[in-house]
Amino acid sequence: MGQAWDNDKTIHVDMSTLKVTIKDFREEWKLLGGRALSAKVMLEECNPKCDPLGPENVLVFAPGTMSGTSAPTSGRISMGCKSPLTGGIKEANAGGNPGQDLMKIGYRAVIVTGQPADRDKLWGLRVSDGSAELVDATEYKGMWNYACCEKLLDGESDKASVISIGPAGEMMLKGASIACTDSDKDRRPARQAARGGVGAVMGSKCLKWVLVDPGKKATRKPVDRKAYAQYNKDFSKDYLSSRHSNFKYGTSAVVPAANMLHTFPYKNRVEGRNPEFEKLDGARIRESFESRGGEMHNCMTGCIVQCSNVVHDADGNYLTSALEFETLTLLGSCCAINNWEDVADLDRLCDELGLDTIETGAAIAVYMDSGGMSWGDAEGAKDLLRKELASGSELGKNIGHGALAIGTERKHHRIPVAKGQAMPAWDPRPLKATGITYASSAMGADHTAGLVIDPKISGDEAVIASQEIQIVNAICDSTGFCMFLGPTIDETRQFFTPFFGEEITSEQIADIGWQCLEDEWAFNDAAGFTVADDDMADCLKDEGIGPDQMYKFDVSDDLIAKAKIRQPNTEGFYSKSPAG
Repeated sequence: MGQAWDNDKTIHVDMSTLKVTIKDFREEWKLLGGRALSAKVMLEECNPKCDPLGPENVLVFAPGTMSGTSAPTSGRISMGCKSPLTGGIKEANAGGNPGQDLMKIGYRAVIVTGQPADRDKLWGLRVSDGSAELVDATEYKGMWNYACCEKLLDGESDKASVISIGPAGEMMLKGASIACTDSDKDRRPARQAARGGVGAVMGSKCLKWVLVDPGKKATRKPVDRKAYAQYNKDFSKDYLSSRHSNFKYGTSAVVPAANMLHTFPYKNRVEGRNPEFEKLDGARIRESFESRGGEMHNCMTGCIVQCSNVVHDADGNYLTSALEFETLTLLGSCCAINNWEDVADLDRLCDELGLDTIETGAAIAVYMDSGGMSWGDAEGAKDLLRKELASGSELGKNIGHGALAIGTERKHHRIPVAKGQAMPAWDPRPLKATGITYASSAMGADHTAGLVIDPKISGDEAVIASQEIQIVNAICDSTGFCMFLGPTIDETRQFFTPFFGEEITSEQIADIGWQCLEDEWAFNDAAGFTVADDDMADCLKDEGIGPDQMYKFDVSDDLIAKAKIRQPNTEGFYSKSPAG
């Protein structure tokens, strides 16, 4: 009897010739998906020295290895490319249903190369079981994500899902994201592969959307069905009884704790605490559910975490989903916009235009800090997006290109970035191990690369903590599991073994994560990165926060370099959960 992966394929889309080819998936990559698979493809098929917005760049859509199966909360997808924001390799991860749907019909990756000669036309890629074709999508030009997906899905199967870009991607703005539709019956494009400018690369290919129709395909079947079903059941029961409370109300619930730890940045990070943090606490969002509607829901089919809040406006109408901690921090506290409802408006605008809320919030904060706008001007911030950026004005483009672009344009001294990418909420000054991740990761300032929320550790202990969580997170981003499900290396092994019908060790799983990191570093090395790029912005090293400004990023270059050399595993390594 054939196995689920025996007939797996990859879709190759050449935008220069407008030809689509379907090829057999490589057997030696059987265990790889998501981020690890994307890194392999980038190393083999992309010139690391290419112009990120030119025809030589490669854009990879890669579902995780467990996507399309019955494993809980396992349908995430990675978008990989050379980043126009950092100049290095980038992977951005998203929920929603496209990853599940691609894997159900046996597609392990969609690999997009080239650029069409006619830059005025847009294209869509229609994917179904055994078929993939490019179609003219010029009629969608300039459309915001929600309207685009509504129009596209009208008359389509109720099983279909969409990957799309908004105007920011079409304009090739370096802070542009890629949207995925969620599992809600309205199939909203609310799940974003946000970081690194992946949407700009999709826009450079003149690819507006990908529509995936899995038809009536069922989930992918494991080899040892009985053992796989039993472990699914046992894992899910354990998660719901002992771990689910950590994410029951989503990431917005961590605002008070982050503020206490001096990592709820205020006014472009001149402080680590916001005196009005309670106005941005996720508890305020939950309180609105009773009078306005809204709820916690799952963004993808088969999710048991349900960490996504659905936010309604004052009239009880749907506004956005999900309003997360990072967005509340960067578009809220970092800009001194201390009203969660204003941040919800800004979040919806970012999803509509196709923008990373972290990069955009950081850019607006730098603009405010440099005197371009008053602190806390929520309506002014909304106008920056819906008027300036949407119309493609010079100011709007500089905001859309990110914190470094607007900061450089205004000759500002405080631009909190690593490898050109804006800092997430989690500040590297009190959290040294997280700072080591930002500095050493091939992807720059990205908390999903490896978050360590422990202000007590430093030195070699912080190096090892950073390295181990970078490995664990790379594994999670490669499997399709959500980080909030929290599968450890050993638990991942217990999903893989019955699914593939062969004994897979924890060491093998760990090696997938480490090899992913090595592949990403190798790409950046070939792109011209040196040890000098494994650094932090001066403002984060020179300007302190906290009591007596005691917290600064003061980790030596030698310690950062050690994070890229495999260290001995700690005793609990195989039992660590991902964090990001």
